Amino acid sequence: MEPENNTSDPGPDPRIAAALSYLLPPLSGIFFILKEKENDFVRFHAHQSALFGMVSYILYWVSSISLPALLGFPVYKFVSAAAILMWMFLILKAFAGDEYELPYIGKIAREQSKK
Repeated sequence: MEPENNTSDPGPDPRIAAALSYLLPPLSGIFFILKEKENDFVRFHAHQSALFGMVSYILYWVSSISLPALLGFPVYKFVSAAAILMWMFLILKAFAGDEYELPYIGKIAREQSKK
């Protein structure tokens, strides 16, 4: 599905804006949520970026503080690697024009982007 540039704003191509919303999650996602009011494709990726960033930071924090004591090895390294790989995957999907939904987070992002 090719995203439409349905705004009168001569800003960036929606695919570029959606990919840029993942640049520094959750901050860049919040920036595009506030900036983009009409393009559903960009708004979806901006909401997903903000939620992905918040969940990633929470998982990293939990895994770096409590899990090493429980499991005996640094789980945060695996969490960090997984988050970085998912982050790169989401940037590529947004740039390709796909509305890839992450499990759980994607559904919430879709609902929020329609408001």
